[in-house]
Amino acid sequence: MPLDCPETPPTPPSPHRVVAVVAPNQELYPVTSASAVFGYHGPDITQHYSFSLCAEHPGSLPTTLGTPIQVDSGLEALDDADTVVIASWVLTPSPAVLHAVSHAHARGARIVAVCAGIFVPAALGLLDGRRASVHWELSGELAARHPRVIPDDTVIYVDHGDVATAGASAATLDLCLHQVLQEHGAAHAMRIGRQLAAGPYREGCQRQYPPLPTTGPMPDSLAPLLEWLLSRLPDQIAVEDMAAYSGVSSRTLTRQFTDQLGVPPARWLLERRLAAARALLEETDLPVETIAARVGLSSAVNLRRRFHTALRTTPAAYRRSFR
Repeated sequence: MPLDCPETPPTPPSPHRVVAVVAPNQELYPVTSASAVFGYHGPDITQHYSFSLCAEHPGSLPTTLGTPIQVDSGLEALDDADTVVIASWVLTPSPAVLHAVSHAHARGARIVAVCAGIFVPAALGLLDGRRASVHWELSGELAARHPRVIPDDTVIYVDHGDVATAGASAATLDLCLHQVLQEHGAAHAMRIGRQLAAGPYREGCQRQYPPLPTTGPMPDSLAPLLEWLLSRLPDQIAVEDMAAYSGVSSRTLTRQFTDQLGVPPARWLLERRLAAARALLEETDLPVETIAARVGLSSAVNLRRRFHTALRTTPAAYRRSFR
């Protein structure tokens, strides 16, 4: 009898290559934020991405921190990049940078522009007729230079799939985690976020920054309340319960949520419940009824209704797409 040949294990897919384009006087925060999400997370978290830097003129580049960074790769690194991160830039990008980014986009690479990095896809016409998240300080300049772009300085990021923009450097982490969520599911994104000790994931519709109050002090941080809510997702919690926990009126609490997070408290809690439901659908075989109870959505009927409204799909179809 012929001997059984051992099966050859399947070759693991190549990691998604993320390359950040940096420049002299680079702000490090958006670069390190992207690296923190797309970099190595240890043996317990599947490595789906690789992360590297490139520059138009490689070498030792000064940064806003005062400490230089060493960049060994030139713009040719974009030739096989899957995602190109443009983390802060000048208002008038060089022809070489524009050519390299344009070629990468035409090849199918995703362009992620942060803060002044928006001027690169804007100059290439990739944002013409499209809404783009822009830092409020740059909104007027963007409108003057690229009038066909629709600037939005009220949200933290806007994602069109092929091009995504984040107005402020602080939104880089949120936008990168959003990409992980879209490509590998809520559970994987939440796992990375927990390892980074990041705050609760922020949706793109949330505001870039809280408006200054007209009178009185800035509202206290909502962090203790948010942690309390996340630890009690199965419970039926009303806005009045949140207000009582925080020691303020329901009206004051709603105003604080809207000012700091851009959404009212009930919507914020619903988004967290849906995120928890997505993770359970991805990682467990629990019935939809059980998942609904665990995340505080009461019943399978309510979960399906909320799921369809938010994601335009059903829990069962969502689960199949991640299995």
